[in-house]
Amino acid sequence: MGQGTGHMLCGMLAAGLLTFAGGARAGTLSTRVTTAEGTPVAEAVVIATPVGQTAPVQVKPGTKAVMVQEHKQFVPFVLPVQIGTTVAFPNRDPFRHQVYSFSPAKTFELKLYGNDAAPTVNTATFDKEGPVALGCNIHDNMLAYIYVVGTPHFSATGGDGEGTIAQLPAGSYAVRVWHPNQKAGQGDGGTVKIGAADTVQTTVKIELKRSRTQRKPGAVDETEY
Repeated sequence: MGQGTGHMLCGMLAAGLLTFAGGARAGTLSTRVTTAEGTPVAEAVVIATPVGQTAPVQVKPGTKAVMVQEHKQFVPFVLPVQIGTTVAFPNRDPFRHQVYSFSPAKTFELKLYGNDAAPTVNTATFDKEGPVALGCNIHDNMLAYIYVVGTPHFSATGGDGEGTIAQLPAGSYAVRVWHPNQKAGQGDGGTVKIGAADTVQTTVKIELKRSRTQRKPGAVDETEY
């Protein structure tokens, strides 16, 4: 193979690699959620829905998430999942729990079970968008939320109020925020346009009402349950 032919093949290979890399590139949306006073809001759900999407996007069959019960608490306090996700509720306490929800998006009850229960048994599949408030029939202090979304593009904010959604295909997205303590009608982040390899930063301010969180567990010995 001549030198000219070798250079040509190398050029074609390099062009192919660039094309592949360019096709794989995607944007990132970083959203900071705060109160009107600028205080970061943790455990808020940031959702980016492609403009023009008219129907919920189901998750791939078999996708799973976990909501743990430990030290008489649900962990995490807010768990965002895509519609169609199956959530497991493992019990890591030395006594039994009974998880339930009466929310319109998902009504279910997991009968009383201990930490010896198989992890595949105590599960629920969330097939409707919206918030699902969780409780335990044995421990009234326990409270948590699963927020079901109809798009694969979502995240939860950390203690700094930042929620990052990566691998967004180029396009326009409607951004909204949900938090269990926000007032009705809050959380509209408008529309953002994201190009390949772009990192777009936005801020969404919400107004919070009275806090609804898990209370610290009591000192009652509940091993008899």
